[in-house]
Amino acid sequence: MTTAAGAAVAATAITPAATAATEEADGLRTFRRTADYAVAKLRAVAPGVTTFPEITRFEKWTYSAKGGWIGGFWPGTLWLASIYSGDPQFRALAAASAEKLAPRQYETSDHDLGFLFYPSWVTGWRLTGDGKWRTGALNAAASLIQRYNEKGKFIRAWGALGTPGNAGRVIVDTMMNLDLLTFASEQTGDRKYLDIAVSHAKTTERVFVRPDGSTPHVFDFDPDTGAEIGPNSVQGYGPASCWSRGQAWAIYGFTTMYRRSGDPLFLRTAQRLADFALRALTPDNVPVWD
Repeated sequence: MTTAAGAAVAATAITPAATAATEEADGLRTFRRTADYAVAKLRAVAPGVTTFPEITRFEKWTYSAKGGWIGGFWPGTLWLASIYSGDPQFRALAAASAEKLAPRQYETSDHDLGFLFYPSWVTGWRLTGDGKWRTGALNAAASLIQRYNEKGKFIRAWGALGTPGNAGRVIVDTMMNLDLLTFASEQTGDRKYLDIAVSHAKTTERVFVRPDGSTPHVFDFDPDTGAEIGPNSVQGYGPASCWSRGQAWAIYGFTTMYRRSGDPLFLRTAQRLADFALRALTPDNVPVWD
């Protein structure tokens, strides 16, 4: 017969494994509920969306006809919905939406080509095998590397090539665009794309990451000499603050660059950034703006 003490000991012995299994099951149920909710919303609204949802104002979506910097997110969302649900309607809508970005594969006016073409065209290539998606993504990568400043070892964020405004401006967001370059090296065998991505990531690690693991939004260089000028901010409160979305860009970007390059520096950096983000979270786990 099991005594009360024995039962307590047995319960204690199995608690860690049981707790882990319960947490995993709860997490999976939460994911499925969330995904089901998202797919139901998409199924209701996606057929009527003809451009690119950008931001909400007064609880209503506003749209960008050409996609702005967010144009890849909508077709990317539709591609993912097609994977999760198996609904061919989402695949057709994703392809039609992604196709609208075609003229922008040759755009050299800013750094957002990764945001635009990775979730839309790279994903399209991986899901369909249609070579037009691969070709367009490679064209976009070729456009993006034109923004690389050799002296400063960075990819210029804003401003048309050949113009002086923002010529030495780097923003933390660009970490999210680097995977388009790693894709290009993977597909073509040409290391120049990966080399530029690694070089930019190393520059970002050196000048953006503070001792506590936080980051500013902007860092400025002299575009002619590559000399460092210092941190700045457009999205965050100020040069000394940490903009939460930018911190998330950096965590994701350095994690991805570790996966693509195998450089342990990028893994350590991602961990430092994540540690700061977790320490900064308030009890409701909703990141504040800064």
